[in-house]
Amino acid sequence: MRGAPTTRRPVDENTPAVATAADAGETWSRFWGRSQSLIPTLAAVVLFVSMLVYAEIAYGRVFHLGTMSSLLVSFAPTIILAVAMTIVILSGGIDLSVGAVVAFTSVSGVMLMGAGVNGWLAIVLMIAFGALFGLASGVLIQYFSVQPFIATLAMMFLARGLASMLSTVPVHAPEGAPIELLATDWKLIDGPKVNDLVLTPGFFIAVVVVVGAVFFLHRTRTGRTVYAIGGAESSAQLMGLPVARTRVSIYIISGALAGLAGVVYTAEVGGKAQNVTGIGWELDAIAAVVIGGTLLTGGVGYVLGSVVGSLVLAALWMIITKDGSIKPEYLTIITGGILLAFVLLQRVLTKRKSE
Repeated sequence: MRGAPTTRRPVDENTPAVATAADAGETWSRFWGRSQSLIPTLAAVVLFVSMLVYAEIAYGRVFHLGTMSSLLVSFAPTIILAVAMTIVILSGGIDLSVGAVVAFTSVSGVMLMGAGVNGWLAIVLMIAFGALFGLASGVLIQYFSVQPFIATLAMMFLARGLASMLSTVPVHAPEGAPIELLATDWKLIDGPKVNDLVLTPGFFIAVVVVVGAVFFLHRTRTGRTVYAIGGAESSAQLMGLPVARTRVSIYIISGALAGLAGVVYTAEVGGKAQNVTGIGWELDAIAAVVIGGTLLTGGVGYVLGSVVGSLVLAALWMIITKDGSIKPEYLTIITGGILLAFVLLQRVLTKRKSE
């Protein structure tokens, strides 16, 4: 007796293929959702490389060790400020005082050296003064519910005013002060003619700050709390995270790094300090952070992205300097245009992610 015919079940046989396609689609969706935050940073990298290529074609001697050395050394203070601003903005805050803090710490530190205070102690005090401004901002914001914009604006006026009270004319560090050592030229590559890679301790201080900030934000509990506060402060509080302590610490770190930027900058200019130093530097730092992909609303961003943003500003400055026919005033206009473009890009990506 012949058995009943066997029926084919195409649906069951194709189920693994369908499941595989669905899994692949879900994996791609998750990857796309995570990678969207990297798009502004990647765009900044492309912009930076494009600017360098254009400058090389138009003016020449850009991919030149001497040019790169000058660019990196001169923008070391900006990179330090960008790192400080990244940490603050990641928490959903802002710090408008960093430029003025650079001025105050620079003037006060140089005057202390001139008064006979040990040079290394004066450098430590410069960083401590910056941290005190940050502490004041953090306390106002956390315990007196003052908006970060207002609190740090008040500190900006205070620091700038104190710097002007100390001196309205340039002051100079004594000959042979330790701060001058931070501007010592270290020739790392001895190239043909003047094509040498020459960096300073100030630049390596900026590198250490970047590496330390990456470790702090991604490998410590406090760093993860910074992201949590920026993402959703109420959720961070419900999870029992130390929101108050972390927020105050954020502004202390920002102020201390501003003081450190003051040390590096003062060394670069030969130990000279003046009360007008750092005007607009807070805006440059904010621009570098936004161009590098950090959301102004907080919770999303990368320190390395802010470094790329700083390099974009450095490349723009180099192009204007090499061209010679472009007025320096256009630097601010072009920076504003680039900043607006990246803010709009962030808005589009954020809207797509929410949808």
